[in-house]
Amino acid sequence: MDLRYGEKAIRDSKLETWANPEPNRMYEIKIEFPEFTCKCPRSGHPDFATITIIYIPKLKVVELKSLKYYLNRYREEYISHEGAANRILNDLKCVLEPFFIKVIADFSVRGGAHTIVTVQSPEAA
Repeated sequence: MDLRYGEKAIRDSKLETWANPEPNRMYEIKIEFPEFTCKCPRSGHPDFATITIIYIPKLKVVELKSLKYYLNRYREEYISHEGAANRILNDLKCVLEPFFIKVIADFSVRGGAHTIVTVQSPEAA
């Protein structure tokens, strides 16, 4: 099956960064992505979530279009709520090297359960 241009862009995407315009200032960036989807690794049912990313940059900030494509790659992936939140944090931490980063994965109710997974780095002691 031929992929459409958007599917190709998502498949080929990589997280990109920009230089922090104020590297000598401590400030917080908050990004919300309310259209996150992935699949339950057990049932294959779709899971929907709002992903919130909060970070304090050092030298780099994330380029938003690359982040959008990166998050859209999960829509066909079988991954747990916990796995998704932790992988997103790990991938962003690796490319951004921030002072602090937190990912909140607020999943929609399914089967009567509402799951919110919060992960952060540096990890709480």
